[in-house]
Amino acid sequence: MIVRTVLMAALAAVCALGAPLAAWADPASDAANTGVVESLYQAFAAGDGATISGLLAADLVWIEAEGGPYADRNPYNGPGAVFEGVFGRIGAEFEGFVVTPATLLPSGDRVVSLGRYTGTNRATGEALDAQFVHVFTVTDGKITHMQQYTDTAQWVDVVTPD
Repeated sequence: MIVRTVLMAALAAVCALGAPLAAWADPASDAANTGVVESLYQAFAAGDGATISGLLAADLVWIEAEGGPYADRNPYNGPGAVFEGVFGRIGAEFEGFVVTPATLLPSGDRVVSLGRYTGTNRATGEALDAQFVHVFTVTDGKITHMQQYTDTAQWVDVVTPD
């Protein structure tokens, strides 16, 4: 049920752009934008903050899933806000946190990523294993927008002491 809900939300977000699907067909642009997103995930895996920062536009808008523990500061405007409000808090609160993209679906300036988050919350000792959908907008080789969809109930349960 959650998988279908997350995928439907991502599809609705992409379709809400209003452009006909045929207008998005540009293999070169799709490949370039997918490469930017792949580079972001590789930099996350390597803990390479400089590369992550270089892939994010100065006017970045980053939105965490509604109801999630890091949505309290939405929208995050600019890389600094994301590093401090999202990445910094997750790094402090989770051990072994990993973002694993499984599928990337490019379409024009959008790249939709399907994957999983895993890690262990330091305060509760509880394990997180939550699926996600990320909808990225890439402009001129930089990520300008990110919308997250995830199992926020699991996130809240994992970070909340019993």
